[in-house]
Amino acid sequence: MQTAEYVIVGAGSAGCAIAYRLAEAGGSVIVIEHGGTDAGPFIRMPGALSYPMNMARYDWGFASEPEPHLNNRRLATPRGKVLGGSSSINGMIYVRGHARDYDTWAEMGATGWGYADVLPYFKRLEHWHDGGHGGDPSWRGSDGPLHITRGKRDNPLVRAFVEAGRQAGYPVTGDYNGAQQEGFGPFEMTVWKGERWSAARAYLRPAEATGRCTVVRGYARKVVIENGRATGVEITRHGRTEILAATCEVILAASSINSPKLLMLSGIGPAAHLAQHGIPVVADRPGVGQNLQDHLELYIQMAASQPVSLFKYWNLLGKAYVGARWLLTRSGPGASNQFESTGFIRSQAGVPYPDIQFHFLPIAVRYDGRAAAEGHGFQAHVGPMRSPSRGHVSLRSADPEAPPKIIFNYMSHEKDWTDFRRAIRLTREIFAQDAFKPYVRHEIQPGDAVQDDDALDAFIREHAESAYHPCGTARMGRADDPMAVVDPETRVIGVEGLRLADSSIFPQITNGNTNAPSILVGEKAADHILGRPALAPENAKPWMHPNWRTAQR
Repeated sequence: MQTAEYVIVGAGSAGCAIAYRLAEAGGSVIVIEHGGTDAGPFIRMPGALSYPMNMARYDWGFASEPEPHLNNRRLATPRGKVLGGSSSINGMIYVRGHARDYDTWAEMGATGWGYADVLPYFKRLEHWHDGGHGGDPSWRGSDGPLHITRGKRDNPLVRAFVEAGRQAGYPVTGDYNGAQQEGFGPFEMTVWKGERWSAARAYLRPAEATGRCTVVRGYARKVVIENGRATGVEITRHGRTEILAATCEVILAASSINSPKLLMLSGIGPAAHLAQHGIPVVADRPGVGQNLQDHLELYIQMAASQPVSLFKYWNLLGKAYVGARWLLTRSGPGASNQFESTGFIRSQAGVPYPDIQFHFLPIAVRYDGRAAAEGHGFQAHVGPMRSPSRGHVSLRSADPEAPPKIIFNYMSHEKDWTDFRRAIRLTREIFAQDAFKPYVRHEIQPGDAVQDDDALDAFIREHAESAYHPCGTARMGRADDPMAVVDPETRVIGVEGLRLADSSIFPQITNGNTNAPSILVGEKAADHILGRPALAPENAKPWMHPNWRTAQR
């Protein structure tokens, strides 16, 4: 039986961060990961981001059940099955979230997770490079493991997007991860020296270099619990079932899909649901698998009147050129994820902080790599950030290898529809500004004929896609909250020696991409596991629009 002080399930964003901090402190660590190596150009080259999330080698291949409010479509739910987890297959976009996100967490029972509490942890994890595009370094970290950079922004469409936002009356921000999220400005990415800088690169490799962290490739079946205490993890590898023993603690960091699944397989979850599958109940926690949240988005696509987009590379010869240049020099279009401008705006007056996010891309394509139309174009991915809809993850069977059932219940509230319609119309307004006049030929989608509410709703039902930010399925809260799964120190309520630390524990989804908050959870959880005092709070006051109650911009 292989033994360590700490056994971590999942070598993803949070798991890698925890492994490094525990090993750095002198602890012995085993990290269980079902996926294989993150080596290879499809993962390492930022410009190849559409490939790994569509490859069974790197992705668990999850999909939702038919979503009743989206024409019963089954939406893809990629999760990383590889060293680095989803940080090795995602779009490499780095967004902390808004300060109010974390203050809301604290108000919901996650004491010690307000913005003042988490800001020093963001600084600890960051190695920020502003690229000369502005921002106040006092809000950022400068020597953490995670390199955060900005693209060259040398495409005129990328610059036009920010200028169009300004012309539409929105502020321009030098650093949406710093004092002011609201506005238009440069996007940030987890890329360093032209390569994806995943959690495996930032944390797991240094953890292994200490000699105290071992990665075991295996399939986690359940947590072993004896007399109310987690003592190890049962896995299968090389065709055999075995147990990896933990003398201190077991930590689940297997994603917002697999972590609740493992809890339920281990007897921790809604008692009635466990009984349906013949699983003995260790702890009746009705919140396990509930509170599932995600971001939906649409691609508002425009045909370009000039050959200035990335479409010139959208052929065999062009892709060969991009790939060869990147392989030889780690430069060129392949060295960027090409999401180099963004915007965060409020949908209407009375909304206190941004609830709509834009990802601008200087080509009209889908995540799966298919071009929406032949020829030059560009697009903005847009969607509301705080949907009231909630879904759930449940067991399909007691077989550990059976995929779980995932129901997001997307667009189940009327507010979802009004917010999405507003987001589409606000995006069209931005593309109508003078900054884009030299570049716009016509709208590809939704298309000029799609204008009234009914037409927009039909477009949303058929074309809305996940932004791949599932979270919240084992939410953090007070120990006396019946729907909380972990307490504010990430301990699973009702079981000793067991923690859960990944995006599952988010009480509410954050305002933007969720990779940075997931790594934050790993960083802060590590201090709780080690019994260290939390880093001293920093009471920096972020910018809020002075007239948010009466003005939309």
